Amino acid sequence: MNSDEAEQYLKDHPEQFARLLADLLERQPGLLDSMQVPHPYGGRAIPLSERQTLGLREKVKLLEGKLAELIQFGEENDAISEKVHRVSSALLGAKNFAAVVHALYFHLREDFSVPHVALRLWGQSLLDGTLEGAPVTDEQRTLVDTMGAPQCGPAEGSPFLPWFRESAEHVRSIALIPLGSTKAFGMLALGSEDPQRFYPEMGTLYLRRIGELAAAALSSRL
Repeated sequence: MNSDEAEQYLKDHPEQFARLLADLLERQPGLLDSMQVPHPYGGRAIPLSERQTLGLREKVKLLEGKLAELIQFGEENDAISEKVHRVSSALLGAKNFAAVVHALYFHLREDFSVPHVALRLWGQSLLDGTLEGAPVTDEQRTLVDTMGAPQCGPAEGSPFLPWFRESAEHVRSIALIPLGSTKAFGMLALGSEDPQRFYPEMGTLYLRRIGELAAAALSSRL
């Protein structure tokens, strides 16, 4: 029987092999210590029991790495949640439309380190003469209506890039957050000079929450 046949036999008859091995070790308890196998990281032979210990240590190391990664993700999520909470508090405390816009811009820049923020709203006569009420093309409105959720990606070629005005030439990636639960009445655009800050595969949970908070605060003060 060669090694391949032995491996297949063990796969096909695991219970039978386990019984044979248990019976053998019961009659010869020192057998494992006497068996020699190659060291995983060297040419010397080591007892089978030592090889098993090395294997367990490797598994423990992998588990510790995964645990550290989960802890890091948890800490990062806690930090983001705290920032979202500060935005929520500021929006709730804003007394009027101008205060809402100021709080939104301020916390996105200071807490989330988003250097370029653009907000556009439509269908509201009270916005005449404000930057937020600047004209939006029918094409742009249609695109916002079809988004359904925040979208992230490269800034180049985006029809919303001009919203950043003089900063547009420096923006390399953007996050687009439609505002409105059933029908969009505006959009919040975040821009970064880092091409990898907003990328297509990134999670958008917190972006969606910020959009929902902003939409509620803005609509209630228009």
